[in-house]
Amino acid sequence: MVINPTYLAQRTRTSVNWQDAKRRVTKSYREWLRSAPEIQQMYSLNMPVSEIRTKVRQEFERHRYVNQLPVVDMLLFQSHSEYQETLNYWKQLPHVLKYFREKENPTARLPQSFMQGFLEGRN
Repeated sequence: MVINPTYLAQRTRTSVNWQDAKRRVTKSYREWLRSAPEIQQMYSLNMPVSEIRTKVRQEFERHRYVNQLPVVDMLLFQSHSEYQETLNYWKQLPHVLKYFREKENPTARLPQSFMQGFLEGRN
């Protein structure tokens, strides 16, 4: 297998207006949804494709009400970086499974403060 670091690479750009940003977000969302079966197969995930697509939707819905164009551009850049790293298999299985941690282990949570995490022996 030949590793091509430019596979799925895009130039960083800013959105001209809200219509352009909406088009770019929709394109990114569709790319993620279309690649869900490939992600499942590539990482040998023991979950249905529908669950992966649901998680992708949740991640996009989390930022639904962002109302600043530069923030939307930054989120699009992060989304595409994650997409490229995932499909190029630059991530390991734990990196992908961290998105599903709440689903797998309902007791998994972040500590309320640094001291509480320190005393619990968590990072």
